Amino acid sequence: MTLFMPKLGKAGDCSMVGQQRGFSVAELLVVLSIIAIMAVVSVPYIVNYTRMYQSEVQATKVMDIMRETSQLALTRRRTYRMEIDVTDNQLKIIDENGSNPDLLVKSIPLESPGTLRLDAAPQSINRPDPPNYPLAVFAVDGTGHLASGQPVIGHRVWAIRFKSDGSVVNNGNTPISATLFIYPVTSPSSDVPTDRKQVRVVTIYGGSGAVRYWKFNGTSFAAS
Repeated sequence: MTLFMPKLGKAGDCSMVGQQRGFSVAELLVVLSIIAIMAVVSVPYIVNYTRMYQSEVQATKVMDIMRETSQLALTRRRTYRMEIDVTDNQLKIIDENGSNPDLLVKSIPLESPGTLRLDAAPQSINRPDPPNYPLAVFAVDGTGHLASGQPVIGHRVWAIRFKSDGSVVNNGNTPISATLFIYPVTSPSSDVPTDRKQVRVVTIYGGSGAVRYWKFNGTSFAAS
């Protein structure tokens, strides 16, 4: 058997090894420049994409909290309250805790009020009809709750109470159905959507706690 050995250079290295080399500084700079340009071009598209879906993400959060509150009421056999607190800019689940003080169970942040609005109907856009439920009414909270042992009261909220039988009621224990708008704005006080096609609606039926999601296509609503 004949063995083939690589041809050695003058320094005793393999000829193939002698041909290898790294990147030059100029080549690295070119690559880094291309990456930087791509990043600059991509950032606006990423930001716009995120803004495009903010109302959808917020609507999903609201529906998830509604369903979680309903499930707690059903499984623990007592009344739980869901609040959209625009003072704290948070979604809250509150255990009404029988005759004891109400307890804060969960709180998650909402998008900035300067970005999205959900405490008023958008200008020139009507509610989905049917079902044409009344608008969610935000008011100063006179009930309050305990958070970390401290009483919290006087916030501007929309509150609905989920009972152990699956129904949704107001503070007077009357079944309540409601329409909640969620849409992008340029300021917290504006009721003009920055993009009408990004207007979203969540409706809830008081008799059963059923939740439905709606998208506005610029002229009308379609259920999703």
